[in-house]
Amino acid sequence: MTSQTLFYGIIAILVIGYVVDFVMGYLNAKHFNDPIPEALKDVYNEEEYLKSQAYKRTKDRFGTYTATFSLLLMLAFFFFDGFAIVDQWARSFTDHPIGVALIFFGIIMLASDILTTPFSYYNTFVIEEKFGFNKMKPITFFMDKLKGWAMSIVIGGGLLALIIWIYEATQHTFWLYAWGVVTVFSVFMNMFYARLIVPIFNKQAPLEIGELRSKIEHYAKQVGFNLTHIFTIDGSKRSTKANAYFSGLGREKRITLYDTLINDLEDTEIVAVLAHEVGHYKRKHIITNLLLSVMITGVTLWLFSLCLAQPIIAEAVGVTTPSFHVGMVVFGILYTPISAVTGFFMSALSRKHEYEADNYAAETYEAEPLISSLKKLSKNSLSNLTPHPLYVKLNYSHPTLLQRVENLRKNTVV
Repeated sequence: MTSQTLFYGIIAILVIGYVVDFVMGYLNAKHFNDPIPEALKDVYNEEEYLKSQAYKRTKDRFGTYTATFSLLLMLAFFFFDGFAIVDQWARSFTDHPIGVALIFFGIIMLASDILTTPFSYYNTFVIEEKFGFNKMKPITFFMDKLKGWAMSIVIGGGLLALIIWIYEATQHTFWLYAWGVVTVFSVFMNMFYARLIVPIFNKQAPLEIGELRSKIEHYAKQVGFNLTHIFTIDGSKRSTKANAYFSGLGREKRITLYDTLINDLEDTEIVAVLAHEVGHYKRKHIITNLLLSVMITGVTLWLFSLCLAQPIIAEAVGVTTPSFHVGMVVFGILYTPISAVTGFFMSALSRKHEYEADNYAAETYEAEPLISSLKKLSKNSLSNLTPHPLYVKLNYSHPTLLQRVENLRKNTVV
């Protein structure tokens, strides 16, 4: 294979990925006007359904525009030797491999973020604002950007520097050591993300003593779930959309409720949502996903180590000096088809886990409060109730609302 053949192979991967996403988006959009399924008739009234359709169409068009812009930007960068230019610029500051890589990625990521920020701003302050979701102020938006950049530099830059140092020291076997580093980092972040990272962006506080906390603690005790950390988070300062999530392992495990969730749902519905989250823990979904992620990371790093040894990788993007950072960029694109396949199976597994967590909530608590909570959350976020089945298989990590409701009703003992 020549470097030119590899170059056009990379272009083909980018274009095919865009076309597949475009076609799937088109097929999904054709279902926007489908009638609401009978089981979900109580989610929207006529006015609300029209609003949800308008929201879906607006988001779909905007997604097409942003994807097209990103593709054209990437193609221009490839055809005009953008990576070679950035690589030469980075090398004008230092000859050290770690320094060159950090400057290289810093330039690309900063430029990319600056170019895409107007789209993100428009999405937040025009689209989300128009449909009543946005509660964020511009100062919060830009502070989030600055905090994100700082975290990328400190955490992302530090992890990248360590992996490149390992590569320079071990060469072909670097992937084994890098795998260990990434695994330790993943476990650490899984355990302490809510304690260390979330407070940078949001205020967290223990759920106040009261009826809701008593109901949650009573349920947790009933199912033998040792839960001492129940927190609320000020999600309302950014959006009206609600959420709840389980995080951490061992003594660090905690459940976090968005304040919007507490405002939108009844106490029994909140407990049902938490019963679903406990179901993920009880059914070992968190450990399973973590182990699968670690395995996929190991295979990915091994394949990456094979590509790094090939000079053709750098030549394909016009770079004369082979390097870790250029190999990482090219491999990231070449790996896209494999990533799509693994992502497909991981999403299928995720949907299976959601069914299992729903069933656990129905068995240990009640199905109806969970059903009503899912309907309310879908209504409040103007969710698509009639997505294309293939679009669901390719893009959804959760079953559709209709599928979840039908599953809960089917498995509810009358």
